[in-house]
Amino acid sequence: MSYYIKALKNYARFDGRATRSEYWYFFLFNVIISFVLDVVGGLIHVPIIGSLYSLAVLVPGIAVGVRRMHDVDKSGWFLLIPLYNLILAITAGTAGPNAFGADPQSDPQLAA
Repeated sequence: MSYYIKALKNYARFDGRATRSEYWYFFLFNVIISFVLDVVGGLIHVPIIGSLYSLAVLVPGIAVGVRRMHDVDKSGWFLLIPLYNLILAITAGTAGPNAFGADPQSDPQLAA
């Protein structure tokens, strides 16, 4: 859950790098929360709840995706390439600093 909160706190930060854990936990919690909100919205006949949540986390989702692409030393624009961005999101990040910043796994300030 801390990775989800961290991604939300950095909601409009498109610089730097995001670890695989940060990206995939954010993705996982978004899927879970969206599913729960869709079910609850269906039960109370207000289906827009899930859509409002999805709209609210759109910018944080793009930001964490861009930072994930930076971790594998690619531009954030690679998010627009459907299958390749999935492969990049699964790939381990560049060890040590790269063109987009310090390694978040080796720098204790970035990991917090």
